[in-house]
Amino acid sequence: MKTQGEIEAAVCEGISRFEQEYMGRGPKDIHAFLIGDLLVVRLQGVLTAAERQLVGALAAEKGRDLLKEVRTQLIETARPVLEAMILESAGVEVVSLHHDISTLTGEEVVLFTLATEPGFREKKSG
Repeated sequence: MKTQGEIEAAVCEGISRFEQEYMGRGPKDIHAFLIGDLLVVRLQGVLTAAERQLVGALAAEKGRDLLKEVRTQLIETARPVLEAMILESAGVEVVSLHHDISTLTGEEVVLFTLATEPGFREKKSG
C-alpha cells in the first residue's frame, strides 16, 4: 500500500507524461493534492508556444475561448487514459473529471472526483 505522498507523486508523474504525449510539452511545475475523495492536480507553465501565439493573435475573449475549447476536447478524448492512470496510481475509480486552464497565467487545474477515498498507509516517521 502506498503513502498519500506516493499516490500524489504517481499522479504527478502520470499527468506530466500525459501532457508530454498528448499536448506536446510537460508542465514547468505540477502538484497533486489528495483531499478525501477529491484529487486536485495543479499544473503551471503548460501553454505551448503555438497556444501562446494563438491567444495573443486573436481578440482576448476569442483566443481564450478557443484555447479552452480545444484543451477541454483533448482532455475529454483522453479521459479513459487519465482514468486508467488514476486507478493505477490511487487504486480507486474516477467518478467525474473537471478541468480549466488560464490563458493569462498558463495554469491548468484538473479535479478528479473519486468513487471512494483511497486507502493509504501512514508515512513512517524518523
